[in-house]
Amino acid sequence: MTVEAPAKINLRLAVGPVRADGYHEVLTVYFAVGIRDRLRASAADDLTVEVVGRQAELVPVDSSNLAVRAARLLAERAGVRAGAHLRIDKRIPVAGGMAGGSADAAAALVACDRLWNLNLGRDALIELGAELGSDVPFAVHGGVALGSGRGERLDPLPTRHVFDWVLVPAEGGLSTPAVYAECDRIREETGWEPVPPRVEEELIGALERGDAAALGRALANDLQPAALRLNPALEATLRTGRELGALGALVSGSGPTCAFLAADGAHAAALCKGFAEAGHTAIHGTGPAPGPRVVDDGRYPDEAAWCAAFPAADSLT
Repeated sequence: MTVEAPAKINLRLAVGPVRADGYHEVLTVYFAVGIRDRLRASAADDLTVEVVGRQAELVPVDSSNLAVRAARLLAERAGVRAGAHLRIDKRIPVAGGMAGGSADAAAALVACDRLWNLNLGRDALIELGAELGSDVPFAVHGGVALGSGRGERLDPLPTRHVFDWVLVPAEGGLSTPAVYAECDRIREETGWEPVPPRVEEELIGALERGDAAALGRALANDLQPAALRLNPALEATLRTGRELGALGALVSGSGPTCAFLAADGAHAAALCKGFAEAGHTAIHGTGPAPGPRVVDDGRYPDEAAWCAAFPAADSLT
């Protein structure tokens, strides 16, 4: 059973004060973008994982792997004694603020639900995802949604438009806990007064109208100053995107991937070309993308046959 799951961008990430449980209260606009990891689940006696593809060496292949944890949780809650070998093909930047690990967990939940004939349904898988991490419920959901709490409570948001994005990964990754801790330090230094997080109506309206220019102006990330302090080179990447004419630019989530909004596909291609000339890798993805989708139900006997049937839909420059 092979499943693809998309990356996410936080169009708005508003970070409130620290809660009693140690998490920050957040309000965020999740947006699934069509850069996808692929996970193949095969019947096995135990739960094992292998990782191939971009930055595969950075992903753990033991019991700490989030996809393995997802499959184990699913088996426990469903009361089944079942195993699976998970093969993850990485395309989403690792530790890049795009929820690649959460996408893999979501793909594992969907794939193993089908592989083991559980048929629990998306809502049940979303509930399980909340036990694995703040971004996993949205990784199961896909599309566009408002996330609240620590990000795990979702309300779908309407949009009638397909938006084009250019994602520029950075060397190395950023630890999400480290970025939040740096955000807290910056706030302490500047005397920040705790206020509830909020999402501006301008952004919600731009999404609903399909107004890319207005959406670009409304993009904002409260974690961006912390990410820039931890990785100052990101400021130059953001500046390059603005100079190339991106409608909007921000650090994605906790970073260090930077996201740039384009007017359309041709504009995105021009941005990719400009970034390549400046020495950056740039990935073009569109969205909102659907959540995890089954692209192979076991009918294809080997990897070559599967890849021929389902070629990559996302361009890489």
